[in-house]
Amino acid sequence: PVRLVESGGGSVQAGGSLNLSCAASGTTYIRYCMGWFRQAPGKEREGIAVIGADGFKIYTDSAEGRFTIARDDAKNTLYLQMTSLKPEDTAMYYCTGEPYCTVVQSVQQYETFLFRGQGTQVTVSS
Repeated sequence: PVRLVESGGGSVQAGGSLNLSCAASGTTYIRYCMGWFRQAPGKEREGIAVIGADGFKIYTDSAEGRFTIARDDAKNTLYLQMTSLKPEDTAMYYCTGEPYCTVVQSVQQYETFLFRGQGTQVTVSS
């Protein structure tokens, strides 16, 4: 079975940075669309960014310019580099992937992706 495992979360002060990773196993990940989303307690899930098999990237407005999604297909790993973190970025962060997708057209596509990890907690203090 496909397994996605996130890592790299933690606690930082506002303005700090964190780099999240998502390791994929049990699949030839290279042809998947991948993405990151987050969910804070008591709030709806929120998409952050998606990346197609061709490397094309789409970000939400809140992530654009601060976060960078990237993939290393040789390592079957997805990344999310986060800078200029704000307290409102505090949430559980999840990676997600879809094997029957190669092209991304909107961040909201993540809601249809088949696989997702267990999440990694990010806490930003003011």
